Amino acid sequence: MRLFNYLSIILVSFLMLSSSTYAEEVHAAVASNFTAAMKDIAKQYEEESGNKVILSFGSSGKFFAQIQHGAPFDVFLSADQNKPDALETAGAIIPNSRFTYAIGALALWSSKADFIDNNAARLKNGDFNKLALANPKLAPYGVAAMEVLKGLGLTEKTRSKWVMGENISQTYQFVSTGNTDLGFVALSQIMSKGHIKSGSSWIIPSDQYSPIRQDAVLLKKADNNAAAKGLLDYLRSDKARNIIHSYGYKTE
Repeated sequence: MRLFNYLSIILVSFLMLSSSTYAEEVHAAVASNFTAAMKDIAKQYEEESGNKVILSFGSSGKFFAQIQHGAPFDVFLSADQNKPDALETAGAIIPNSRFTYAIGALALWSSKADFIDNNAARLKNGDFNKLALANPKLAPYGVAAMEVLKGLGLTEKTRSKWVMGENISQTYQFVSTGNTDLGFVALSQIMSKGHIKSGSSWIIPSDQYSPIRQDAVLLKKADNNAAAKGLLDYLRSDKARNIIHSYGYKTE
């Protein structure tokens, strides 16, 4: 019996060692608008693969600069196509690894219930204190917001009320804390499982702004990282796409 117990301990230890030996880590730089969806996807991928996903969320522009200066990321999920395209041109990614993982949607949102009645009326009548939007020089969701304002003929009318965030995450914070009455945010920030979580909103028709195509790439340093390649493969799976859709994104 003692011998059996001893052998059992050895077997369990061996299995634990084998599991830790073959498990790998992947460091992912992820655009802030994709935070909630990516947390869900990463958790599911970890459970199914046994690999560890280390997530960093923030401005795509900052990540782009950091990657150019050698930041230790394996994959990059950008909020646009321009930065991944530039990295591809510079030879900083694994060839043919770039793809569109999500197409973003824009919403006008207020943390106040019934403040926005699913249309542009509040924006047009100007009955609000401040309007938050992401800086269009830094964020694609800011570019989309500017296109909507221009299309509605409200650029100059609302300009004095603008409060610009460095990225869409900061823009969301301006509205969620009540510092601004309303703001242009990513639909994914206010939606979960197909429903708006709180406040009131206008989900802006996609024909009022250019498509927000968000691309992912496998960076050069991850050429031999099976976990990184596996994560990007998983991002294209039906399971991941179901999560992506539940946050208001579209996929190709």
